[in-house]
Amino acid sequence: MPIISVHKDPDTLTLTFVAEFPAAVERIWRVWEDPRQLERWWGPPTWPATFEQHDFTVGGRSRYHMTGPDGGRSNAWWRITAIDAPHRLEFDDGFADDNGEPAPGMPSVHCVVTLEPTRSGTRMTTVSHFADTEQMEQLLSMGMEEGMREAMSQIDRLLIPTAG
Repeated sequence: MPIISVHKDPDTLTLTFVAEFPAAVERIWRVWEDPRQLERWWGPPTWPATFEQHDFTVGGRSRYHMTGPDGGRSNAWWRITAIDAPHRLEFDDGFADDNGEPAPGMPSVHCVVTLEPTRSGTRMTTVSHFADTEQMEQLLSMGMEEGMREAMSQIDRLLIPTAG
């Protein structure tokens, strides 16, 4: 399991995941940059993601949906707000309507991903910033922490040379 820590901080309205991988920073960057690789880990195994659009540039948008075990679909979006390749990525992530646009009244979070080299590979720190306590509690009650744990645990298999 690549996750080494998870920290919920209601004072700063953040949820932080720290994971380590036995691969170079540039390789871990590609699991964010390449939509086909992103699809193989973004979302827990029972709710895999399909990216219809992934404009990986500052100001770019991504549209994706996650498909549940019963075939149900949850639409979502990203808006890339900052890129410092291959070390930092920032994006807003939220629920979408049927047209892929931000769903009115649904929460979104601001995510900051940093990649740092370590002796054995890369440390990836992912911090989700919430607008307020109510939003943080809502998303945590929807399973955000567990879903991210399960999702990130799938990255290791992408690092096998024949996997991607």
